[in-house]
Amino acid sequence: MKYTFKAAVEANETGTVINIPFNVWEICDKEGNVPAKVKVDGAVFVCNLIPKGKGYYAIPVTKELANTLKETDKHDVTFRITKSEVEDSPYSSANPIRKIDSVTCVHQPADGLCGQSCIAMLAGITIEEASNIMHCAEWQATMGKMINALNYFGFEHSEEIIYTLGDENVTLPKCCIMMEKMGRYNHYLIGYDGKFYDSTLGVLDEYDFTKLVGYLEVYV
Repeated sequence: MKYTFKAAVEANETGTVINIPFNVWEICDKEGNVPAKVKVDGAVFVCNLIPKGKGYYAIPVTKELANTLKETDKHDVTFRITKSEVEDSPYSSANPIRKIDSVTCVHQPADGLCGQSCIAMLAGITIEEASNIMHCAEWQATMGKMINALNYFGFEHSEEIIYTLGDENVTLPKCCIMMEKMGRYNHYLIGYDGKFYDSTLGVLDEYDFTKLVGYLEVYV
């Protein structure tokens, strides 16, 4: 899975870094040592992400690369974590659990089940079934676990999460999982064919994109 954003380089007492603008533990479902393959503008390299505490990491930048990057500019950054696991599944992209040609809103019965609700909407299953596949209870869903569930159910999706970070001028694809910040946690909902399917609010015709952190396209 690739993660894409724009960021500036920052020099500190230990060298030059690019701070990742999201919680790696939560979004990537990966803790501890995090090896990654990184692309900054046109330069590709491998490294271990530098932990900053509580799930936030930075990308170390070599002196040679730092000399080519202006600190005043924001650069195109893409990285993926190496070594990932995919659970065995009876489904595949050629045989998904269903064709996504419509979405029925699923209302979560308790707080903290929005991620499971999104998978339930896409797969046409119950929240309980989604929770079992994702191996998580209330407040435990992450984008990484949802991506694993998409793979399990045979849904093709983008390899990049697009981080909009409050930009008002966003054009969404036909189908996507949307992520917005809600206190300590992220809240997830589905965007499909111009409507927004929120497990707490129901089906919305309009959405305030300043709340949007990013989205993952699901191909239909």
